[in-house]
Parts: sequence; structure tokens; C-alpha cells
Amino acid sequence: MDYPGKVITKNQVTPTQTSASGNWTLDDQAAAIKNNNWPVALVPNPISKSLRFNPADTAYLSRSFGTPTNNKKWTLSGWIKRADVSSGYNTLFGRYADANNFIRIDFLSQNLRMYQYKSANDVLLASTAVFRDSSAWYHIVVVYDSDNATASNRVLFYVNGTQITSFSSSTYPSSGSSSIWNVSGGATHQIGTLNGNGVGDAYAGVMTEVYMIDGQALTPSSFGMTNPQTGQWIPIKYSGTYGANGFYVNFKDATSTTTLGYDYSGNANNWTANNFSVTAGAGNDSLTDVPTPWIAYNTTGDVGGVIRGNYATFNPLLYTGSGGTKTDGNLQFAAGGTGGPPFNYSIYSTFTLNTGKWYWEMAISGASSQPFVGLFNTAVAFSGGSTASISGPVVYGYDGNYYNETSGVAFGSTYTAGDVIGIAVDFDNNLIWFSKNGTFQNSGVPASGTNGKSFGSGKTWGVGYVESGSSVNRATFVANFGQRPFAYTPPTGFRSLCTTNLPATAIGFGLTNQGDDYFNPVLYTGNGTSQTISTGLQPDFIWIKRINGAAAHTLTDSVRGISKQLFSNLTDAEQTDADSGVTAISSSSITLGDNNLAVGSVNGSGSTYVAWNWKASGSTVSNTSGTITSTVSANTTAGFSIVTYTGNGTNGATVGHGLGVAPSWVIVKRRGASAGNWTVYSSALGATKYLYLNADSAEGTASVFWNNTAPTSTLVTLGDDGYVNANTGTYVAYCFAAVAGYSAFGSYAGNGSANGTFVYTGFRPEFVMIKTTNYAGYYWNIHDAARNPYNSSNLVLYPNVSNAEDVYSAGSGLDILSNGFKLRDAGGGLNGSGFNYIYMAFAESPFQFANAR
Repeated sequence: MDYPGKVITKNQVTPTQTSASGNWTLDDQAAAIKNNNWPVALVPNPISKSLRFNPADTAYLSRSFGTPTNNKKWTLSGWIKRADVSSGYNTLFGRYADANNFIRIDFLSQNLRMYQYKSANDVLLASTAVFRDSSAWYHIVVVYDSDNATASNRVLFYVNGTQITSFSSSTYPSSGSSSIWNVSGGATHQIGTLNGNGVGDAYAGVMTEVYMIDGQALTPSSFGMTNPQTGQWIPIKYSGTYGANGFYVNFKDATSTTTLGYDYSGNANNWTANNFSVTAGAGNDSLTDVPTPWIAYNTTGDVGGVIRGNYATFNPLLYTGSGGTKTDGNLQFAAGGTGGPPFNYSIYSTFTLNTGKWYWEMAISGASSQPFVGLFNTAVAFSGGSTASISGPVVYGYDGNYYNETSGVAFGSTYTAGDVIGIAVDFDNNLIWFSKNGTFQNSGVPASGTNGKSFGSGKTWGVGYVESGSSVNRATFVANFGQRPFAYTPPTGFRSLCTTNLPATAIGFGLTNQGDDYFNPVLYTGNGTSQTISTGLQPDFIWIKRINGAAAHTLTDSVRGISKQLFSNLTDAEQTDADSGVTAISSSSITLGDNNLAVGSVNGSGSTYVAWNWKASGSTVSNTSGTITSTVSANTTAGFSIVTYTGNGTNGATVGHGLGVAPSWVIVKRRGASAGNWTVYSSALGATKYLYLNADSAEGTASVFWNNTAPTSTLVTLGDDGYVNANTGTYVAYCFAAVAGYSAFGSYAGNGSANGTFVYTGFRPEFVMIKTTNYAGYYWNIHDAARNPYNSSNLVLYPNVSNAEDVYSAGSGLDILSNGFKLRDAGGGLNGSGFNYIYMAFAESPFQFANAR
């Protein structure tokens, strides 16, 4: 592969550049991408800085425009990472002449809008999609073109390269109507506010790569591209002309507040930065939190403010109290309102980790009666458990004590307002150290692994844990996860909380493999005869459901044979039809027959369908690891295997699954004439429990299914129940193991609120299946990104019934996010108060490459 003008040495840790051009193999490129040092495919436009907008500071940019090239045609583009996703106005771009003449491009709560008022509503466009993901970056493009002959094309919105086409309000400008933006003289144009207003009106978050093109109506491809390695929408440099008032500001020069607003278009259309700070410390609004991963050249350590990429912040979607104030781009938090477990008034970061070495700082400001900093066990925070019944947290307290689990021991100095607490964690050795104002307590030396406090293994830990337990005199916490220089030098080998530093996933995102090489949902319309549907992978397990009408869920796999169908909503035996269901599979497609199935529907003329496709190994082997010989197609990379076997009726019989790690979910179905329920094992429930995929019943307790024995890295243990192990009964088992960045299986507790439970998966999900476990009468739920390309994900299918696609009310259901999902419904199906749930999820993109959704 050619990279003209520069060549990167094969030392991928500290790459160098020369003026020569070089030819590189795909293996060289893959190695460089893995280490985030390839400036072509992965980072064609490595961005260095972003600017934080804090409404409490009334921070915004302003500029008076000259004579425009064309007031009736312009394009705005920018990358944003939202902080306030709750309510009110978040103005990205605005100009206010007077109460009868203004324009604002904003988020009204979570909906993207353009509102232009010229003595009446001239333009009012509001998306039905909601944008309330604060853990990653959005790319926003807005086009104004009133000369367009088609009214609905006179204002266009694009998010992450895709046009928004569904609106709750859609008043377009009249033909040839001038805009209030891109006007000479008069009121200033503003970025981050309307009319210099602060809280309640101004943008809260960070922003970078802001372009305006005067006189052209462009598409997102002028500013971004889909990365062929990761599938992520990423920035590219605009290379066209700008027009008279066009500009390009990227906030890269933080020498002073004057240089922050420099225009790099060549037009010298510089902006005035109002009420920003570039002074070192917590108030510094110049950050290295950017939408492109990049390790800066010639750096000797991760000292903060160096590594570029998407950084951790406090997560406003994961707060156990009510009230509280999150400011400064979600890096400052003051507790308030009513608290909740595991401590009162707790907030956590957007990162969850269980491997590697990491460092971050928490500065204490204001009063401080009971602040704690450290780690929390995600199983606790997400389940709402109390401190009396949990494994965690691991914290350093204001009283100088160290708390591991629920007990405290003397540890170090007390701390109070004005102190900076550093946290260094080695997750590989389960050790943690705390420093006060640069001095590690307990004589700890993290770099050498000396005098660290140990904490529990086998858990996934949330970082940036803070707590303020008193109802009065509460502390304020200011976090630095590395998006600005640290106050004190981190220990050698410890990294800032940036997606660039996250470990590579086993699936290999960013190299040659992507999540859709292993799981891919596909939408299609039936034709009633025969057709081939592209799946993008070899589909060894195919689950098809009609969307726009009632029909059984049809499940086919390559191990049983593609002519054989089972139905998740029925107890029926397997049926065989070689002509009407899936008739062929290839390395990248399925072929469908004439749809004349006795049960089910896969290709009805004019009907719409979703096919969920999983890749196993593409072939089978005989597995003799258990007391029952099985036939297995196992994909150990993706943690998925298809297993067929014949039962022996013996309690404690074992079957090999071929995964090499213990599966988190196992779904078993009897295939023969004496068929029965689909029995589900979930590691979150344990081996004494079971659920039925075809029923809305609650969990049951019995040893006859799994013999009270959890699966191992090689075997699934069976009881003697006929649903899983009748003598001479034939069975299929679908086995799933968690793979970091690709799949997750777990549990959560509902809170009965439209501001529901947040579940961290470590990736942007493409498929989520959920079932309440402790209440009967509630269906299984399936949400996917194919049917729900934007939030909220309110289109649902139910595996246990044949119903057509159902629709939750607008804005409810759940939000699919860059690092997990959040329940947005108070009902028992997804998020009832006192309800427990299990889930399985598969990735569209791992967190390190995910755009906000």
C-alpha cells in the first residue's frame, strides 16, 4: 500500500517519519493500525484539540460576518460530544437580531432542530430521533438551500454521515428565502449559544472541526468518511473552497484565548472566544478529547493532555441519586437530591475496565464531609444493590481509611477541599494505589507494584467512582481522566482513560475483522418466489422474523441442515422443507425459497423481514469431551457454537460445546416428535435456574435441567428433563460466551422510571434481547440497530409470540449507546421497579471505535 511523502518505521511504539515514500503490505498496515499509528486508513485527519463549552461560564464564540457569497445557500459541519442530554436548549449555532429575527441550530432536550423566526415561524425542523449519548462523538452537518426546487431539501440534517428524514415538526423555508445566518453586519453570529445566553440556552459539551461553507450545499462526504477497517464514520479534511464567510476552526492553538478562534480556511475569518480559559488546571477548556484515536509522536509518557481520542467523563446516564449538578463537560460533579445505593449520591464514569494499568485524578473542591474515590463493581451499580450485600466498592475515604468491600481500615492522610487524589489501578494484578497531592499513601510505588491494596478478581470494575454521603456540606469533584495535563506525574506504565488506550478486542476490530463478520442483522422484503439476500458473512445460524405481520420466528442452522426449521415461539418439533425456507447459504448470503412453509414465513411477497445471522465455524466436528458425543460447529473467536446431540436420559450427563471457555448463555431445544420448550441457561441466573424462550413465565428452579452445575470451558452439564436430555431425544443447543468488545451477557435491576437503568456493555450494541426473570406475564424483547437506526429503539419483536413488530411510545423503549444501552421505559417488559432482567447483546462497534448514537 502506498503512503506518498512519508514512511513509518516498523517500530510501532515510537514511529518516525521521513520524506521518502514507501510501499507497505496489508500486514504492515494492520500492525500499525493495531497500535494506533497508521495515519491513512484509521486516522486520515488526526485532530489535536477540542474546546469545552460550559454554560455556567457563559462560554461561546462570536463573529460579525461580511458580505456573503450566497445568503440562501450554506453548509455547517462540526463534531460534538454532548454533556447535557437532559432538558432545555443546547445551542450549537445561533444568531439573534431581535425577538422577531433569530436562528438557532440546537438540541431541544434531545431532538436536533433548526428554528428560524422571521416575524413568524419561517423554519422549524425537529428530528423525531433523539441524541442523548454523552459517551462519544457525533458528526453534525446542516445544509440550508432555499433555492432548491424541492421544499423538503431546503434544510437537510445529517448525523454521522446519514441523513435524518423523520421529523416531528417540518416547516421549510419558502423558495428563495434568505436566512438569518450568514448575514453581513448587525448582530454577531455565535457558536455555542444564542445571544450570549448561559445556562438553559447554551451548548454543554465539547466541540471540534467546525466548518462553514458559504454558497454551497454539500454532503457529509466533504467532511467525513466510513473507515473501511472499522466501519466507523471519521473526520477527513475538507479540500474545497469556502466562500466569502466560510471558515474552519479546530481550536488547536491554545496559546491564548485569542488563538482559540483562529480560522484555518485561509479566509482569516477568526472568531472571538468569550469566557473560555486556557490556564492550566481544572478550568482549562482546551482538551485532547477528540473523535480520532492517535498517539502523538515523540511522547515519553502518558502525562495527560497528550494522547488523543475519546476520553472518559462522568456519565450522566449512570447516577444513583437524584439531583446533583454536572458541569464542565461532565468533568465536575456536585451531589444533590435524594441518594441511592451502593452509596448515596454516586456517579460513575463512561468507562468500565477489567484489564490493564490506568491512572486518573479527582480534585476535591467546596465543602467535603464524606467524599470517597476509587472503584465500583459494575454488578452492584447496575443492579442497585446495597453495600451490605455487594462485592465492592474499593475506595479511599476522606477520613484516611481504605474501604475494600464494606469494611474500612486505616490507610493514609485525611483529605479535604483543595486536595487532588490520584488513583492508579493495575487490573491485571488486582492492585490499587491512592495518592494525595502527588504522594502515594501507604508507601505505595505503583510503577514497581509495591504496597498496593488488593481487591477482588473476576469482576468488571467501573472507574471514576465518587460519593458524597451527607445530605449537607457535600463535596464537589473535578475529574481529570487525562484529557488535560495531570496535576501530578502518573506512575510509569499507567495510562489515561482514553479509548485510544483501550486494549484490542479479540474480534480484531480495526484489523481485518469486524463485528459484522460474526453477527449481522439484515432487513429485506419478500418476493414470494426465490431470492438471494446478502448477509455479509457466512450465516451458520439464521433467525428470521416477519416484521409487518404475524408469523412464527423461523430458526435454521447449518449443523441440523438448512432444510430444517424450528420456531422460537412454539414447542413444535423440527419441520423439514427444502424448497420454501432457507434453501442455500454461501460465504456472504442466504437464498430463500417460495415461502410455502407449513409453519413460519421467510419470503412472503411484499412482507418485510429481519434476519439475524451468526457465524459459527462453517463446518462440523465430532466432540467426545462429554459423556454424550456431540456434533459441533464452534467459532471460538466469536464465542458461539451450534451443538447437536442425542440425549441419554441420565442426570449429570455432559455434552462438549467446543468453545474453550465457559458459555454465558445456552439455549436448548428438543427437535424430535416429542418436542417441548426452549430451555435457557444464563450465567446471571446460575445453574439452579432456567427460563423458557417460548414463554412469558418467570424463572424456575430445578436441578433436572442443568444438574445444578454451571458449564465449564468444555462441557454443558444436563439433568434428566425431557426438554434437555430425554433418552434417545434429539437436540440442538446454541451456546454463547462473552467476548470483550463484541458480546455481553448479564443482568440488571429495573427502576420503574423512564430515566431507566444504564447497562454498560463495552460496545455499541447492534442486537439486544431482554427478559424479566422474577415476574411472569412479560414477553422477551428483541431490539436491533437495523430496525432502529436512531434512538430511541422503540421497535420490538417478541421471540415467544408470533406477533408483528410492536412499537413502544415515542422516546421510550431503550437507547442504544456507544458503550451500552439505557432503558427508557418504566414498564415491566424492560424496566419495572423491583424487576430483575437478563440480557444478551452483540456489537455493532466496540467502544473504542464507536460514534455516539
